[in-house]
Amino acid sequence: MGMSTILLIAGIICLAAALILVLWPRWVAAVPAYAGLVLLHWSYYIDAKTPTIIFWGIATLITVGLFYLTPSGEPDGNRSSNFYVGLTSMAGGLLGILLAPRVMVLGVIVGAAIGQLAYSRTPAGKWMLNPSTMFARYFAAKCLPAIIAISIVCIAIMGIVIT
Repeated sequence: MGMSTILLIAGIICLAAALILVLWPRWVAAVPAYAGLVLLHWSYYIDAKTPTIIFWGIATLITVGLFYLTPSGEPDGNRSSNFYVGLTSMAGGLLGILLAPRVMVLGVIVGAAIGQLAYSRTPAGKWMLNPSTMFARYFAAKCLPAIIAISIVCIAIMGIVIT
């Protein structure tokens, strides 16, 4: 019982750290999110199936690779897009959980796309619209890590709430 509670608390701390790293990126947010999911699974408070753990582990590794391959920040050195993408993807994930857990990841993806679109309409994000391929590249480089981290956190939330 004691070890299970320690793993639960450590998992929740990892998930909270992942949410903070989505908004203020200093490192890959998917790593603490995945660690939180695994810790919660080990604590027996959620029952994550083995294919789920393997899939999100591979997704986390891809995100770490993206982090090291893409340049940090934005062309003007601003990081305000993280708030737009992070907050809207969190809102999309929570809305997806409320509507139907099966569409939670779709809610996160749509939320991140809406956040990026909203950011591209601000004066700081005007550079993203010319050329239009920049929008797709930015989505793959900056929104994908947020999508993976938020999806893992939402899966852990669903596991805690449902069980």
